[in-house]
Amino acid sequence: MKHQIQVMAIAALVALGSCSKEKQQEVSSTNLKTDPMAIQSPVDSSSATTPVHSQAEKVNADWYGTYEAVVPCADCPGIQTTLTLKKDNSFHLQEEYLERKSKNEDQGKYMLNAATGVLELKGNTAHYKYKVGNNTLTQLDMNGQPIEGPNKDLYIFKKKQ
Repeated sequence: MKHQIQVMAIAALVALGSCSKEKQQEVSSTNLKTDPMAIQSPVDSSSATTPVHSQAEKVNADWYGTYEAVVPCADCPGIQTTLTLKKDNSFHLQEEYLERKSKNEDQGKYMLNAATGVLELKGNTAHYKYKVGNNTLTQLDMNGQPIEGPNKDLYIFKKKQ
């Protein structure tokens, strides 16, 4: 009798465990595109990116410079973000959390995938991806896909003139 109860308990745990993993995977894949905090997670560096050179520069000949946006924040009015891209493949990123007196700064190198026009930052803490546009950078989710939802336009950085 005890043996039957133990077997039934183990079977129930296995069944419940497998259901909860599917649900968890479904929720986490949904949140990657809509959760603004998911963007700040490290990105997969296995995608093929190449250093910026003459071929990559053809994506947009005038994309170096400083870009700004106020991106959504889960617990504040927004994050005032300034990103400066330099011709030597380095960047400087400033993030100020509005109404929280909190600032982050980072710097590092960036890579541009010439085939896709996707720019990837590799700093100490910043691991973001952007789609290069005409005087704009559009922040992508951690999978390199456009961010969807009602706030998607807030992830478009405009070049300072």
